[in-house]
Amino acid sequence: MRRNLVIAVRYTFLTTLLFGLAYPAVVTGAAQLLFKKKANGQLIYQNNVLVGSSILGQAFTGPAYFHSRPSVAGAGYDAANSSGSNLGPSSKKLIDRMSTDAGIAQADQPGTAIPVDLVTASASGLDPHITPAAAEFQVTRVSRERHIDEANVRQAISRHTEERQLGFLGEPRVNVLELNLDLNSVSGRGK
Repeated sequence: MRRNLVIAVRYTFLTTLLFGLAYPAVVTGAAQLLFKKKANGQLIYQNNVLVGSSILGQAFTGPAYFHSRPSVAGAGYDAANSSGSNLGPSSKKLIDRMSTDAGIAQADQPGTAIPVDLVTASASGLDPHITPAAAEFQVTRVSRERHIDEANVRQAISRHTEERQLGFLGEPRVNVLELNLDLNSVSGRGK
């Protein structure tokens, strides 16, 4: 019995070292070496100040900024509470929220159909992207507020439009944080 106990303790110690320390250290080291930006959360710094992550959405409410999708993650864009609302299409709470968001969006382009992603939250509540149509919908307001020609704003949208992955996965999308930071550099605004 003592022999079995010694073997069990040795294997526990060995597997803890191997799979609890060595393997994570190798994987972390390889990630830092090969994919440093992705391994560290794709953080975006401006003038050595952290302004966000290209893979996590955040709220932009000022009229000079492109607005993100609505978020239902915690108090909004709360990565600790990432989730959808799980409200069904007949939920009064969902209908009221979407009606409010639609009213706000409609102020940008009265009488124009609102792109669905400006009134619906993503499944995680943290989506950093909007569709090119949602970006186009906001061009007039952003251009007017920043005193930038609409053609220049559309060029910025084009620069930040990511195509389908591998040519067939997903949909074209625009990273809102990167677009707003680009426009800040053009118009001299801060976040």
